[in-house]
Amino acid sequence: MRIITWNINSVRLRIAQLERVANELRPDIIALQETKASDSDFPLLACKALGYDYISFSGEKSYNGVAILSKIPFNDQFCLNLYNQDKRHIAIRINDLEIHNFYVPAGGDIPDPELNSKFKHKLEFLEQMNKWFLENRKTSDKLVLVGDLNIAPYEHDVWSSRQLRHVVSHTDIERKTMLKLIDQFGWVDCARQFVPFDQKLYSWWSYRNLNWQQSNRGRRLDHIWVSESLSLSCTAFQIAGETRAWQQPSDHVPVILDLDYPLKAEVEVLQNKK
Repeated sequence: MRIITWNINSVRLRIAQLERVANELRPDIIALQETKASDSDFPLLACKALGYDYISFSGEKSYNGVAILSKIPFNDQFCLNLYNQDKRHIAIRINDLEIHNFYVPAGGDIPDPELNSKFKHKLEFLEQMNKWFLENRKTSDKLVLVGDLNIAPYEHDVWSSRQLRHVVSHTDIERKTMLKLIDQFGWVDCARQFVPFDQKLYSWWSYRNLNWQQSNRGRRLDHIWVSESLSLSCTAFQIAGETRAWQQPSDHVPVILDLDYPLKAEVEVLQNKK
């Protein structure tokens, strides 16, 4: 199973790029964030035309929005309303495998929850994510958590940890909150399972940086985590950085995990039930 997570930054605006991702990277499941489309405007038929017959989405006009496109039938879907009613989470279940797609709030510009309500929202959203998993799921469950989590937690997840230490997405309090979430539930950060911690790794380059390829001032804001029970099932990981150079790109690029699950027979059982 190949899973992709991608902040597409408007699914309707970038349907051509989505088609190219589907054709060139050949994922079985695509988790999208920042779809920026109300449910009535979501391009359902266009997505199905790409070969994804099973689609779950939750959106709002011009902001936020999440979706999961799957070639594999799923037997359950649900959304969590964390902190407020923003459309920032969607999940599907394929037999005993559960895939959660999150779009964590960016947090504004001022890294102080007392001065910036957006930053407070971000920290409380993360705390509620952690609380939900601790209270409702076990580390023995087969779980995949993907999404634009809007935090680069490690030193080499940004181009300069020293210069970005007080910039939202890499502040000490954000990093501490995310690492607590990882540690308390026992999540496995798939990127760093395959790429050593001392190697730079990015999934986002700002639109403001016109010479982004030359300067390479990126951040790893997009993540794929798995529960401990799935850690040995992860067979490959990559970040499709080349897509940032496509025409009219998102500022995020697809992050890809190959997972040795489910077995072909299990998929056929679900398809037969469908």
